Amino acid sequence: MEIKSGTGRNEKIMITLTLPDGATRQFDEPLSGLAFAESISKSLSKKALALKINGEAVDLATMIDSDCEVAVLTASDEEGVDLMRHDCAHVLAEAVQELFPDTQVTIGPVIENGFYYDFAREIPFSLDDLEKIEARMRDIVDRDEDIIREVWNRDEAIAHFREIGEVYKADIIASIPAGEDVSVYRQGNWKDLCRGPHLPSTGKLGKAFKLTKLAGAYWRGDSNNEMLQRIYGTCWGNEKDLKNYLHMVEEAEKRDHRKLGRDMDLFHLQEEAQGSVFWHAKGYTIWQSLEQYIRRRLTENDYQEVKTPQILDKKFWEQSGHWEKFRENMFVVPDEVPSLEDEETVLSGEAELMALKPMNCPAHVQIFKQGIKSYRDLPLRMAEFGCCHRNEPHGALHGLMRVRQMTQDDAHIFCREDQIIAEAVDFCNLVKQVYTDLGFEDVSVKLALRPELRAGEDDVWDRAEGGLRAALKAAGLDWEELPGEGAFYGPKIEYHLRDAIGRTWQCGTLQLDFVLPERLDASYVGEDGNKHRPVMLHRAVLGTLERFIGIMLESYAGKLPLWLAPHQIMVCPITTDADSYGVSVLEALKAAGLRAGVDLRNEKINYKVREHSVSKIPVILAVGGREAEGQTVSMRRLGSKESQVLPLDEAVKILSDEATPPDLKP
Repeated sequence: MEIKSGTGRNEKIMITLTLPDGATRQFDEPLSGLAFAESISKSLSKKALALKINGEAVDLATMIDSDCEVAVLTASDEEGVDLMRHDCAHVLAEAVQELFPDTQVTIGPVIENGFYYDFAREIPFSLDDLEKIEARMRDIVDRDEDIIREVWNRDEAIAHFREIGEVYKADIIASIPAGEDVSVYRQGNWKDLCRGPHLPSTGKLGKAFKLTKLAGAYWRGDSNNEMLQRIYGTCWGNEKDLKNYLHMVEEAEKRDHRKLGRDMDLFHLQEEAQGSVFWHAKGYTIWQSLEQYIRRRLTENDYQEVKTPQILDKKFWEQSGHWEKFRENMFVVPDEVPSLEDEETVLSGEAELMALKPMNCPAHVQIFKQGIKSYRDLPLRMAEFGCCHRNEPHGALHGLMRVRQMTQDDAHIFCREDQIIAEAVDFCNLVKQVYTDLGFEDVSVKLALRPELRAGEDDVWDRAEGGLRAALKAAGLDWEELPGEGAFYGPKIEYHLRDAIGRTWQCGTLQLDFVLPERLDASYVGEDGNKHRPVMLHRAVLGTLERFIGIMLESYAGKLPLWLAPHQIMVCPITTDADSYGVSVLEALKAAGLRAGVDLRNEKINYKVREHSVSKIPVILAVGGREAEGQTVSMRRLGSKESQVLPLDEAVKILSDEATPPDLKP
């Protein structure tokens, strides 16, 4: 590239490209992304999938003609794998239309760990069809079809897709503003509307993919529209990662908390109470053990436990901002006694509205506002195992993991601004202690920053985000920042747990809020005698008890630690002659505070062991004539084929020590 200088001489313009490690390379003319990768190394150009220019992913065919920051994406990069998943969705759609030409394509986005594509077809797909489609996808990869971007006139694109019978695709294009061109990607003889970017050819995709399941989906997610057929798949950068993921999915299916809930007789759900859990006695034992443990930890950390109403006037939610931003997820009820006409319930439509609380914070502010608070009263740590309701869509509900009625181990800390760091550090230490006690050692910390839709001015958010960064630094924690992921009234620290099979779950949170105390007019008298706004720290360790119990059930595959197990020990006499000794063993266990039972059925010992193992009872004590004579027990742990013969008093002591909650151990 040349220009005329002011002196009349020709001078070359050098393009300077900055690599991720800070190194620079200069070129004297524009070059494509692929050429740039080749300039670094031949091996990199073979692995290259796309390019990032100033942080934005683009096709390798993109020309670089000015100074910029450049990175080459490969299958080793998370963004590179996401591009592969995007391409895999396109290859899926091409395969489907080759095998079933009467099918229309709609949309096919990337999702966590994979992708899906929605199709319009009168005849339902079958699982056998998935095998055929996957085989054709592999053929398309072998063809190594070039993937080429084309820019079309919007109106011509609408006409073209309607002409070939793709009415859904034409509908999507019609939603694009008039006058805008559209991007179409062609691979072989197949094409699709797409912004891109894409891989240079189908061969770059590789074959580390798998179609996983079929589902129904409404067009544009609206139940008033026609039902489409959705095909899900997963795609990875290599066969090893695919194999590991499929193994994790298989393990997750075995560990499904809903199945464990049935096998262990813990809880059930039913249509007449969508999203609300019926806790059985054994399940509620887990709940109580966990709640009592958390309560003791809160007492150690000087929290005051309170209880607030389930239903509040809408004015509190209007003041807090939840009415404007969260109302569609609230259960709203009129404050009136309905009349009856012809056995029909009649509401006037004129009553003031109230709402079941979706969170506890406005109610806690009401307690804080009772009486005058001094700076000496702060920090005030207010905790509640608050039962909350959120009107989640039926389709989003999922066992204990996504419910409508939930109980949070919720708390709000009202403090001065100079106390933020100390309070946040104490919370971080509490979280670490609790997660360690519950068996979660692999924990990552993230800082969710201001969302686009938020309350409060930017300077307030600057102070809040700065306060949490300082707290994390003071706590000695490493963290990742998540732009745009904060709550609408403040940034938050998130704790993400990794379970036994590698899945991550976001549980504990600490949100720093300058906004709600202002909106709800909370104040304290400062040392200067004037009124000041407290800072409000919204915090939870477990999140919701329902979801955390579900996470624990799946992570432990139902084999809960003895102190949490609802039924800790089962005594199993080998013969009826040992029944009386079995009963005396049970009495000794109960006297030590253990949750135990005795199985006096006239069944073979192997049958009893197998049945109680399915119920995930951690310890089985088999007793027969020999054990009765020697006052011993044969102890067998869940999942083990080996037994250990111990004196009864020694076994009771071992099990009693093991069943002691971690915070109560000496």
